[in-house]
Amino acid sequence: MNLAAHSTSYFTTARHEQLREQVREFAESKVAPRVAEMEESRAVHFELSRLIAQQGWIGVTVNPRYGGMGLGHLAKTIIIEELSRVSGAMGAMVQASQLGVAKIVHFGNEYQKWRWLPAISDGRCLPTIAVTEPESGGHVAGMSATAKRVNGDYVLNGRKVFVGNSHVGDLHGVVVRTGPGSKGMSAFLVESSTPGFSLGPHRPAMGLHGFSFGELIFDDCRVPADNLLGVEGDGLSVAYSSSILYGRPNLTAVSLGIHQALFERTVDFAKEHQRYGESLSELPTIKQKLGQLQSQLMICRLAAYHAAHLLDQGIPCDADLINAKLLNVESSLDAARTAMEVHAAYGLDPDRHIERLFRDANHIYAPAGTSDVQRLRLAEVALGTYRDQWSERFASELRSSSTFLRNVG
Repeated sequence: MNLAAHSTSYFTTARHEQLREQVREFAESKVAPRVAEMEESRAVHFELSRLIAQQGWIGVTVNPRYGGMGLGHLAKTIIIEELSRVSGAMGAMVQASQLGVAKIVHFGNEYQKWRWLPAISDGRCLPTIAVTEPESGGHVAGMSATAKRVNGDYVLNGRKVFVGNSHVGDLHGVVVRTGPGSKGMSAFLVESSTPGFSLGPHRPAMGLHGFSFGELIFDDCRVPADNLLGVEGDGLSVAYSSSILYGRPNLTAVSLGIHQALFERTVDFAKEHQRYGESLSELPTIKQKLGQLQSQLMICRLAAYHAAHLLDQGIPCDADLINAKLLNVESSLDAARTAMEVHAAYGLDPDRHIERLFRDANHIYAPAGTSDVQRLRLAEVALGTYRDQWSERFASELRSSSTFLRNVG
């Protein structure tokens, strides 16, 4: 058993570790050979996204009744972590798809679940969630995109930006305005083939090359009323619950995988590189840095696994999910800087991947709330003013998402 598995064995079962081995083997054999290509082209990697989806991992939290794996949120964390260890872009692809799963699992009716979850679980459908707009950013209540009832359907107009899996997604969960105020937002399932729906051009960013997080455009886009998630006015709940229950733990897992890769590559470099007639790792200053990397990684994995474990048990854990995201994002950024310090000029060499991991780590800071937002939420927990404990509200559904694992684990 490796150190990562040993330090978290309280939370994991043999099935979890078997899953880890499967994902790691896939990531190293199928994903790693494509990383250089993704970095060079900076284009969306449609083929690899589909290949990953076909493994069934997007349906890891979906009840087996609907064709999913039923292994829960800790298993989801392990999948995203192991993919992100090799490619932050493909880890981000899976985490973004999981946000699309959340809205259907928690707000979809039986018709919507039977229509979409089996296709998501076997890789035929990649879902997304689209909330952010150019002018409102993270201020969800400031959105201006609209949906109006017209002859039994809804007609959507507006734009959404920074949508994970924008260009590979088949089914977009879109939160738009159906009325004024915080109660005037609703969520709809919009197929990518719907007339009036289009995509903005893919614009490569600093990192996560191979992943798409772009713009969705709705121009008199007509959606059947059957595609309304929940009831009118549920949009804010769809957005916030997806962010807390899926977004934060998913992004935690991406950061953890990147952190693990930085740690492994830095330790290997320090052991192999020579200075003053001995291994670089024998220098006291380098040993201090390696010790710090080891400490931070152990703490981060415990925080991530503990939060996901509580989620699987249906135990109220919003604060744990928030803290895990804060800790993992900040520590992965620290680790990226430390890795650069140990590698020095070698860290700038693309073939060593440190500069890629450095860039990718920065992409995880803002989604689902910056670190400042996480601290504000934790301050509310400390002051007793935190509201809407989403992990408590959906406790029974969260427990059922890992029923199969408990039966076989």
